[in-house]
Formats: sequence, structure tokens, C-alpha cells
Amino acid sequence: MARDIKGLVFDKDGTLFDFRKSWGGWAQGLLTQMASDRAHARRLGQAIGYDLETGVFAPDSPVIAATAADIALALSTHLPGRGTAEITAHINAAAAMAPMAEAVPLVPLMTALKARGLSLGLATNDTEVPARAHLAAHGLTDLFDFIAGYDSGHGPKPGPGMCQAFARQTGLDPRQCAMVGDSLHDLHAGKAAGMTAIAVLTGIAGREELRPAADVILPDIGALPAWLDGCEF
Repeated sequence: MARDIKGLVFDKDGTLFDFRKSWGGWAQGLLTQMASDRAHARRLGQAIGYDLETGVFAPDSPVIAATAADIALALSTHLPGRGTAEITAHINAAAAMAPMAEAVPLVPLMTALKARGLSLGLATNDTEVPARAHLAAHGLTDLFDFIAGYDSGHGPKPGPGMCQAFARQTGLDPRQCAMVGDSLHDLHAGKAAGMTAIAVLTGIAGREELRPAADVILPDIGALPAWLDGCEF
């Protein structure tokens, strides 16, 4: 039996785009650029839960689900003389240029979801400008009815503001919508807004971490059509 879902809100990093492939190289470049030497770059990496040598993010890294301002705050202790506003601006400029690796082929999937009559939204703890740049680079902007970053006026996740704004803008009851994401921040935001919480495994968090907050766990967003058609996962 098909599920009565009329709107899908997607997280960006780790959901639309594979987190490790997209942000590992970006972090390497950012930290090396900001540091005075290799040892300094390693300290910066440690401050944000990133191992410069292995390219691995710690599960609690602020890069995974926090905002650019949060990342800047974590780095600021190791960048004397540079304010958090300056560091945040540097992060946002670098993020907008970061090449994103699609978790699955996105244009065919989003086109198919739109063909079902679904409204689509993006709710990310990235800032809105880089988020729009990433969507545009992959030909996705026009497929989304709603795009918001943490600085768009609705607050960051895990607060429900972006999800609630999506429901208002599309005229949907939140109970007819699902939040799709790879982190507990995403799932908690969806739940707080009254939406179904769909977890995917293309981020850093594993199944066991996500299970308590998820209504369903999918391998990636490519499984959404089957789930909407009533398949169990």
C-alpha cells in the first residue's frame, strides 16, 4: 500500500551528497590553507574532529551536522587574531566551491519524485548561498520548491523551523511530509515538526545510532520510491 506522503524535505550533506567523498578533500584543503604549517593543520583538524592524515571524520565532528559558525568557533581557539566572523566567511566561501559527490544520480531521482506530485525541500545546516551553489552545480535548483540554510531565518536543526517553513510554503500538513537525513539533527528536526523521520546511511552515523530516532532507515535516498510504494525496509 502506497504511503500518504506529499512532501519530502532533504538534508544536503550526507543525504543528497555522500559526506565522506564530498567533504574529506574539502577539509584537507581548508585546514592546510588556514594553517601556518602541517602541525598547525593537524591541530585545526583535531579541533573539528577531522584526522588530517587519514581523512576520517569523528562521529561528533561539527562538520557533520553543525553550522559554519559552530565550525568557526571550534577553530578560533587555534587561530589567534582571526575573529569567528572572518573564519565563518572563509569557511562559507570555501564550501561554495567544494565539489559534491552525488549519493545517487540526483536529477533522475528528483524528477521521478516530482512526477509523483511530491513537493521537495532542502533544509541544511550549511548556509543558504553554498547550498544553492551546490544544487545549481548539479542542475537541481528548479526541482526544489523550498531551499533553506541555517541562516535563512528559520533557525538550524535540530530545531523544527526549516521543516515547519517548508510545510507552510507548500501548504502541506506536516503529517503528510517526511524529513530525510543522515544525522540525529535531521531526524529530531523532522520529528519536532510532526513529520516522518527517514534516515539514510550515506553520512557518518551508523544504523544503530540513527535507529532510536528514525521511523525507517534506508540505505540511501535512491530507495525512496520503493518505500513510498509501500515496500518495507
